[in-house]
Amino acid sequence: MSLKSQISPLNPKRLPQRLMQMRPKRYCMKDPAAAVTDEIIRREIIPGSRVIDLGCGDGRLLQLLRDEMNCVVQGVELDEEGFLESMRREIPVIKGDLDDGLQYLPDNSFDFAVLSQTLQQLRYPVELLEQILRVANRVLVVVPNFAYWKIRLQVLVFGRAPVTEELPYEWHNTPNLHLMSMQDFRELEKEREFRIVKELPIIGEKSVPRAMWANVRARTVLYILEKKDSQKSSS
Repeated sequence: MSLKSQISPLNPKRLPQRLMQMRPKRYCMKDPAAAVTDEIIRREIIPGSRVIDLGCGDGRLLQLLRDEMNCVVQGVELDEEGFLESMRREIPVIKGDLDDGLQYLPDNSFDFAVLSQTLQQLRYPVELLEQILRVANRVLVVVPNFAYWKIRLQVLVFGRAPVTEELPYEWHNTPNLHLMSMQDFRELEKEREFRIVKELPIIGEKSVPRAMWANVRARTVLYILEKKDSQKSSS
């Protein structure tokens, strides 16, 4: 008997009930952890700072920073619905496509830039990061972790493109173009002119600095970046 004939593919019907409960729901949904992520970002921003949110969505984070932390805020948003909602909140917002670059923004015009759940959707993510570091002293980047254990399990057991709360789209309608793990982002730091000041894996509903097995346990990650030649001290 050949080896091939002895190997049978995984049959989902024979999987333990607990594994079957992990089968992803195949539909799109808004990020349910958005409020948690906003709070983690807020804790990393100094009151009174100049903050730009690139891909600001409905402007809820900028409204929080303006009203509760006295920050001077600016948003950039391409989606019409998000743009109008930001305007309704009286957030100064530019309707623009981040893939077109940030040439219209002066050097060092912000203390912090926020790029939350947006980097992976850009055509040229690394180039935009370098442009952001021209206009802001520090960048707070939130990205999904493609090495999260549920993603690994879905691919291994079900053989499907993964669908999670952080990646809630089907393969054919997803806006996410560039997916990465925590280890991928650390390798990128070695190749480019920025350094990771702080890495905060988001596990459950809180950030867990220096978590064990973070690349497996974290659904999303917050990175705080600055230029390698910056003289700012690490927080």
